[in-house]
This record gives sequence, structure tokens and C-alpha cells, in this order.
Amino acid sequence: MLLTIDVGNTSTNFGIYQDRSLCANWHMGTNQERTSDETGIMIVQFLHQAGLSVKDIHHVILCTVVPPVMHSLLNAIRKYLGREPVLVEPGVRTGINIRYENPREVGADKIVNAVAALKLYGGPVIIVDFGTATTFCAISERNDYLGGVICPGIKISAEALFEKASKLTRVEIAKPRHIIGRTMVTSIQSGLVHGFVGQVDHIVKMMKAELVADRLISVPEAEIRVVATGGMARLIGAESATIREVNSVLTLEGLLIIHEMNREPGEKAK
Repeated sequence: MLLTIDVGNTSTNFGIYQDRSLCANWHMGTNQERTSDETGIMIVQFLHQAGLSVKDIHHVILCTVVPPVMHSLLNAIRKYLGREPVLVEPGVRTGINIRYENPREVGADKIVNAVAALKLYGGPVIIVDFGTATTFCAISERNDYLGGVICPGIKISAEALFEKASKLTRVEIAKPRHIIGRTMVTSIQSGLVHGFVGQVDHIVKMMKAELVADRLISVPEAEIRVVATGGMARLIGAESATIREVNSVLTLEGLLIIHEMNREPGEKAK
């Protein structure tokens, strides 16, 4: 079995693959103060809850955008699973050509998402990732990572609103029944949900137009796929006029694909 780990700024996502099928996955908060023993014990407990043991894990691959957690996480994997993990970093085969001015500025999660989106949906593709930040990444049909857009995420935008506006109360981020709110709660919910739907659709439409106008792709706008992932992907994707696919485990799927690309010749998938 393969253990895939996606370390984000807010949460860390784990997935277990057997025969290329996701058979278990879970999340835990990303904590830079967590020790390797704490992390290792939590992983073992999660495996136990899924009816698995450390002996079932033959390979581990991970990507991260939070370098400070890597020391404890790598030590936890080595100590509690007895495996040497593959880290998605320069030198690992991905098949993606990074056209950013400084390729090292592109987060590993964006490359992993690009690998998965191209494999599962084909290119050209725009990937919208609803994480701590909401990111938009443009990938050509030639596997070129062309660049993107980075915006504040929904949750941190909401927290900024609640912190700076003392009379506004914290609310659940959910779609209200009406666009025109009739209470403070529904007014805030409408602004959060529909505001971000509008942001997504506007940015995606502008990106599509620029990709075609600058001849960065060779197909018309209508053939550019838009894939969403991340915590708010289903909520915003259900309302968006531009998002066509929602895949909440896109990064884990990308890690699986990259692991297969980097296996030693003759090594069997487990």
C-alpha cells in the first residue's frame, strides 16, 4: 500500500492507496509545534481506525508548502513506519514544464495538482484550489505550468471581516436561501459565498481569454477545462458557472501518479 501525504498551511491530508484505489483518507491540523512522536502516534492510530497496520504501508510520498514541519514529519515516518518517504521536490519526475520566471516559487502542491488534472481530465486546464489561499493555476495541453493567481482564501477572508468589524458575528460558511440576506447571518453568508463565486468566475474568464489571446494554448476557450479542489470546492463549485469538475482528493491522486512515475524499473505497485 502507498501512503500519500499533502501538508498544507491549515491541514495535512493523508490517503492510503491499494492497487491505485483510494481506500482510506483523513485530515489533521497542520501544527509546526507537533513532535515527531506525536505525529507518528497519530498516523498509527489513523491506520488502526482504518483496519490497517504499519506493516501494510510499503511506500510513502509527500508534498508540503510548510517546510518547518518536515523534520518532525520525516522522522515520524522513518521511526513509526520504517519507510523512507519520497518528497516531491526538484529532481523528482513529474512531467511538468514550469514556465514560471522562478520555478522554485511554485509550490509543490500546485505541481502535484497539475499532474493529477492533466492525467484525469486532460489539458489545457485551470485548477482552482480552495485552501488557506485560493489559487488559480493554468496548465497547457503541452504540460506547461504557465502561472496563475493567488487570492486570500474564504476562511481567512471571513476571519479578517469578523476581527475588524466588531458588530459582526462569526457564521458558518454556507449558502443562504436568498442572495438578499434578511438577517446579519444570512447577509454575511451571502457575501462570502456569492462573493467568492463571482471572484472565481471573473478570474477564470479572464485567464481563459488571456491564454487564447497570447497563444499560450492552441484550443478555443470552450475547451479549457476548469477543475476545483480543496475544502470549499464543492460549495463554490456548485454555484460557479465556470467550474466543471470538483475533485476533493486531487492532490492525493497527483501524489499517486508521481509515485508511479518515479518507481524503480521492475518495482511493482502495492
